[in-house]
Amino acid sequence: MDHPDQTGTASPAVSFADLGLPAQVLRVLTERGVREPFPIQAATLPDALAGRDVLGRGRTGSGKTLAFGLPLLVRTAGQRAEAKQPLALVLVPTRELAQQVTEALTPYAEALRLRMAAVVGGMSIGRQIAALRDGAEVVVATPGRLHDLVERNACRLGRVRITVLDEADQMCDMGFLPQVTEALDQVRPEGQRMLFSATLDRDVDHLVNSHLQDPVVHSVDPSAGAVTTMDHHLLVVHGPDRYAVTTEIAARDGRVLLFLDTKHGVDQLTRHLRAAGVHAAALHSGKSQPQRTRTLAQFKDGQVTVLVATNVAARGLHVDDLDLVVNVDPPTDAKDYLHRAGRTARAGESGRVVTLVLSGQRREAGRVMTEAGIEPTVTKVRSGEAVLSRITGARTPSGIPLDGGPAVPRPKNTNAPFRGLGTSKDSARGTGGKSRKAGEARKLAEARRAAQIRRGG
Repeated sequence: MDHPDQTGTASPAVSFADLGLPAQVLRVLTERGVREPFPIQAATLPDALAGRDVLGRGRTGSGKTLAFGLPLLVRTAGQRAEAKQPLALVLVPTRELAQQVTEALTPYAEALRLRMAAVVGGMSIGRQIAALRDGAEVVVATPGRLHDLVERNACRLGRVRITVLDEADQMCDMGFLPQVTEALDQVRPEGQRMLFSATLDRDVDHLVNSHLQDPVVHSVDPSAGAVTTMDHHLLVVHGPDRYAVTTEIAARDGRVLLFLDTKHGVDQLTRHLRAAGVHAAALHSGKSQPQRTRTLAQFKDGQVTVLVATNVAARGLHVDDLDLVVNVDPPTDAKDYLHRAGRTARAGESGRVVTLVLSGQRREAGRVMTEAGIEPTVTKVRSGEAVLSRITGARTPSGIPLDGGPAVPRPKNTNAPFRGLGTSKDSARGTGGKSRKAGEARKLAEARRAAQIRRGG
């Protein structure tokens, strides 16, 4: 269904001061160096502050957190929450995004004397129950953990007057629609709802129709707008050379985010990179929340220069000055491509997205990019070539291991170095057959030894 853009209650503001925000908020904005609203903020703040339901279309990195966060805090200021009964709710798809939203809004909440609580899985539920019991005006939550707390009667949503759904399309894609709908059915029916999403298809459309009242629609910086501030490259690599290409890119001067499809592939590549002298760390759903939080903090402060991740990191992750994202495993879905790409070129900065493909994957990758509205530059590359360095900043790693063990020489052109790096027929060629035969011989020898032991031999 189409949602026609409606004229808002006020014209977009030129500066935050024009919006009538409280002096405490303006002071914090100034202290944090936030001087002019991004387009999504200028467009939505007047309507959101007026209490209108808002439907905002904009990709991640367009400034949505303050677009919904400032009105939510300003309109909640001066009220006091009772135990277990928050007054405002922000629902997000992932723990990382919940923590980022909480961190981004906390200075403004403190200035307005509002208490915030983050309610996410993977962290102590006891502490979250205690925070809600003590009283929190604003709760930032992932749908699963919020559902658990409501089931335990540790959180009641009946007094929530302002509800925000951030990254609504991703919540639906991740299977959270039932919990999101359940939460919306429990908050005050006459309350304000704000929904932000990069896309408005299927389930998101259902949420808009069933839970937003006459929303003002603002389409700012749609997903395809990523093209204007990003360079997109499709690098065609020779199967046996993939390992070396990936390692040289990771050894560049500057941060890089590498995406793979599987947790196993992420761990394997991370171990190799660290052995080659590259400051790499892994991020995926198999890591505990404290581990994930620590890894992200190290990536943001520069202790870690390479973050190797599964799609979990594509969901709302914000890192300043990240100018290169590499799809080591090419995404098979246009939405996944845009969310991965959205980790760079944030807040108007420029960035580069590189996708590695074997010759047999080139057509499928091209289809995905076309669906995403992307026209990449296609280049055939090999490790050690100047063109690879020009596009990605690739260079030879030091080879000095970070975690002990022998030094690693410059990667040789061996095939299928780690699982998950491409899935085309090419990956089965070359030396793969020999290594499979060697593995089968080893397994047979181990089975014979085990049988001897059982017989007492």
